[in-house]
Amino acid sequence: MKQFTLRTGIRWKIALAVAAVGALIAVALSLVVHSAARVSMLESAREVQLDRVQFISRNAEAGRKPPMGAKLNDPDLPAELREKARSGRRGTYVQERPGGLPEVWAAVPLGNGQVVSLHTQFRESANMVRDLDRALVVGSLSVVLAGSALGVLIGGQISRRLRKAAAAAQRVAHGDPDVRVRDAVGGVVRDETDDLARAVDAMADTLQQRVEAERRVTADIAHELRTPVTGLLTAAELLPPGRPTELVRDRAQAMRALVEDVLEVARLDSASERAELQDVALGEFVTRRVRALMPEASVRVVADEIVSTDPRRLERILGNLLANAGRYGRPPVQVDIEGRVVRVRDHGPGFPEALLREGPSRFRTGSTDRAGVGHGLGLTIAEGQARVLGARLTFRNVAAPAAAGEGAAAGAVAVLWLPEHAPTATGSFPILLPPGQPGAKGA
Repeated sequence: MKQFTLRTGIRWKIALAVAAVGALIAVALSLVVHSAARVSMLESAREVQLDRVQFISRNAEAGRKPPMGAKLNDPDLPAELREKARSGRRGTYVQERPGGLPEVWAAVPLGNGQVVSLHTQFRESANMVRDLDRALVVGSLSVVLAGSALGVLIGGQISRRLRKAAAAAQRVAHGDPDVRVRDAVGGVVRDETDDLARAVDAMADTLQQRVEAERRVTADIAHELRTPVTGLLTAAELLPPGRPTELVRDRAQAMRALVEDVLEVARLDSASERAELQDVALGEFVTRRVRALMPEASVRVVADEIVSTDPRRLERILGNLLANAGRYGRPPVQVDIEGRVVRVRDHGPGFPEALLREGPSRFRTGSTDRAGVGHGLGLTIAEGQARVLGARLTFRNVAAPAAAGEGAAAGAVAVLWLPEHAPTATGSFPILLPPGQPGAKGA
């Protein structure tokens, strides 16, 4: 069962955290203020009630009739307060009414053994408590909203810095060696984001140095092997005809091809290759090259288009894709041209899962049998040449019918997406100016 995952930005997480903390503090303070205010008002009401009943008791002892509201020996007098008055003590009592207002009682014993009492509802004070509660609710909501706005502001700043860092790291991952994450983050305030950017920059520098060292070692080894391999081929030509001579020549040719491929991969890894652009009719160009490289393959031009590209590099990509289809796939091999898109499909077992997941990798082939089936550099070179052209090379498998079983493939498809705007002589891409500005097309 797939676990549900809620994805949200750090801005809203911080805003929610600030709002939750603000709400908790506001509720706690509101409860404390409400309780303290109610207790204070009740105490004040009890004191006022006691002063009134004392004044009434003095009039009663002087022979005056108690005013309206005061009673002698009231049968409704709470038992606790009655017992207190009978013992000769004055006192007050708050009687809670379920669903109603509390009543404040006050009682004073007279000299003749009677008890005069007075009780009123906690009405005015209760209205004041309600007004206070209303003010506390409004204030709490204001605090929560202000805290949420502050959280969004702070979280937005952190989120922008992290997005800038992620974009810069992505550019580094795509091979731009001049990008520094810390410079991209910028800002006056320094926080943990700068530490993260500094760590990413250090990691990128270390990886770049290692990759460059490996590339130089690979290129140096391949370059040093060129001379002995050329001498081996020359010596093989001088051998007498026969099967052993053919085997020596075949293996020497394979070694020479491997050395050339390794040198090409090293040049592509150095990012120093530049395309020599020409305008070509893509459909006609691909048809002629496929006919020369793999005559048995079928070619279909859905829509032809003039593209600005490097014919030599494009031919290299086509040759490697066709060679891969012929070596690991099964016929028929189909090549479709639709505008700027070229598809090469075979009907074999499909690309390995590792290639679909991670992309082409040098010295990794689509077969477990490494004898005589290539060195795994063809698709790596094709992908590198596509980058030089500013193109994109993708790989996928064609799903087999349901009867073939789950996970089976009915062929592999390599798709070359040529860009609408070809790279310039410096390897970058032209900047499109808005219409109406000097130098813009159609201005």
